[in-house]
Parts: sequence; C-alpha cells; structure tokens
Amino acid sequence: MNDDIPLIDNGESTLPAANSYYHPSRKRGKHKIYIGMAPGVGKTYKMLEEAHQLKAEGIDVAIGLLETHGRLETAEKGAGLEVIPLAKVAFKDLSLTEMDVEGIIQRSPQLVLVDELAHTNVPGSLREKRYQDVEIILAAGINVYSTVNIQHLESLNDLVAKITGVRVRERIPDRILEEADEVVVVDVTAETLEQRLLEGKIYAAEKIDQALQNFFQRRHLIALRELALREVADNIEENALENPAVGLSKEPPNFLVRERVLVCISTNPNSLQLLRRGARLANYMNAGFYVLFVADPDRFLTKAESLHIETSEKICREFGGEFLRVNGHNPDKAIASVARDYRINQIVLGASKRSRWELLLKGSLIEKLMRQLKNIDLHIIAAEPPPHQSD
Repeated sequence: MNDDIPLIDNGESTLPAANSYYHPSRKRGKHKIYIGMAPGVGKTYKMLEEAHQLKAEGIDVAIGLLETHGRLETAEKGAGLEVIPLAKVAFKDLSLTEMDVEGIIQRSPQLVLVDELAHTNVPGSLREKRYQDVEIILAAGINVYSTVNIQHLESLNDLVAKITGVRVRERIPDRILEEADEVVVVDVTAETLEQRLLEGKIYAAEKIDQALQNFFQRRHLIALRELALREVADNIEENALENPAVGLSKEPPNFLVRERVLVCISTNPNSLQLLRRGARLANYMNAGFYVLFVADPDRFLTKAESLHIETSEKICREFGGEFLRVNGHNPDKAIASVARDYRINQIVLGASKRSRWELLLKGSLIEKLMRQLKNIDLHIIAAEPPPHQSD
C-alpha cells in the first residue's frame, strides 16, 4: 500500500522530532480521513468496518487509538482488530495515557487507525495535538485512517460558532485535509442523527436533552451537514483543477460538484431584483456567482437598456461575481451552453410575463431548460412591483 506515495515536503518547519522517523527505503504513508457533520454520524464505525475488510484481504491492520465514548456498536466493531497499547504519560503526580506513537512505529503495521484527529494530547506528551502524532506516523511510512468532524476545521471555526453558538476549541489546520490522500464524507440526515441521539447511541441518557437543546438542534445539523458536503466537494475540485492529470473539459467529471449560481437577466429593470437575490443565494451557499445577459444580435439596445445592462454588470462585480454577455437567437440554448461550460448547478430566472397563449405557441423557457439540462436546480423568482413614487 505504501509503494506509490512519495515523501511530502509541506514547506513548514513542523516537528523536528519527525526527522528521526524517516526511513530512506520507505515512502510517506497514505492518509485517509473520515469526516462528518457531528458526533454520532458513524465515522469511527465506518473506519473500523473498512479496516476489517482490509484485514480479511491480508493487510496488517492495528488500532493506534480508538474512542468509543461508551457506544456499544462501535466497541463491538473494534473487536478482532489488534490494539497497540497506550503509552503512559507522567504529569505532576498523575499517570495519564495517550497514543503510543513510538510503539506504533516500532510495531510498524501497514495500516493504523487513529480516532479523533483534532484531539488535544494530555499534558506532558511530546506533541500537543493528535494530528501532529499522525504526521510522525505518516513520515515513518505507515498508512493512517483517521476521523474528524467538520466543526474542527480551522477555517470554519468562526462560521460554525455563528451557526451553533458553540466555539470549538480543538481544531486542525486546513492543510491536513488538503494533504490527505483520500477524504470520505460519512453522511446521515439530521433526522437520522436525532433518532440515534434519542436512542442513546451517541450520548448517555442524562445528556440527551441538553444536546437536543444546544448543538443537536435540527437547524444546526442541517447547516453542518451542508457545510461538510460542500467543504469536501470544494477540496476535491481544487485538487482536480491543480492536477494536470485530470483533464477538465466542458463535460467535467461528476465529482466536481461545488455550487455555482447563474443569474439570467434581461433588459427588464426588474432584473436587478433577480441579481441581488442570486447574490444572496450564492453568498449563503458559499458558491461561485455568475450573471448572464443573452443579447439578440438582430436587435439594438436603447440607451436606457444599455445603461441597465452596464449597471447590472457593475453590481455583479460589486458582489464578487463574473458578468457574462453572449449573443444568441435562442436564449434557452445560450443559457444551457453557458451552464455546461461553467459547470453551473443553480440557475436563477425571472417568472415569465408571457400570456398563456404565447406560452402554448412558443413554449416556456423554463421547460426548454429543463429538457436540456439535468441535475441543475432552477429558481424561479417572481418580480416584485416597483415601490410607489409619491408626488
């Protein structure tokens, strides 16, 4: 498993102690991270499940550290896998335990499982954080499977605090996720997670009500779930775009799923409402933002219309978006072409002002787009009447 991963120099003066664990004949181990939206989604269980499969295939697997938190199903899933004993750490008059990095390296399994990557080590340990221990193990040529929740990512700390009202203290640098060889989202719905909590599969009975009133509120879980899915999708896409081996064309691979919002405007002044609504949607989704105007090559714009398009472009750029102007006799074909080229998956349109007879004779733009584009969400916004102007 270790033969095709080169040693990685991340350009940081990380941990001097790591140098002693490099083997000239070994390459850096692979790192696979299981990430989820919250405790209880099944990250550790999934990691153990795959470890058993690999063991059955003849891979030398060992547990470096397993945190069951009293969850019976997780503890049972860990049975049958070798556990490397914890190291004793002396702190003042106390004897504490922590993952034995040196013991893992001496044992040198092909794969070691390390739970809760963002954990802070007990006082007196050689390194402050568990992810630093994992870097040492990887440098020694040992593959690592680890787990983490999305709220522990450093760059998302402020956003998670805003969503949940909880400031997470244990965090990992974003580069740990970026440098991982594989990231797996362990995903369940908010309703499923709530049910697991009520069944006592996550916390002890006395902690359930408090959890439901705080971190495990459904609106928090929904937001965190979306955050986890989006973060990993963005990470995969950025890696693919930076990797010349991945040939990106007008028909991108299915894993490039980062949200991109396209607002389609016209010469109608109400288009500015669409633009602002689209900008809010893009901001909420942390998505790429694009505004499209399809110009009829056989029609000249009036001065007022030209000014309106210029204003739209200016506002688009103020929102950090990209303004696109294309010529086309068929707006539906032009929009569909742009959507494919720019990998759009959210389109904002204004409600049609055509009469029923016109729609029957010429067809609806929305229906035409739905026939041409698959897996794209269409947002149809009804224009609000302009405010009344008093004399």
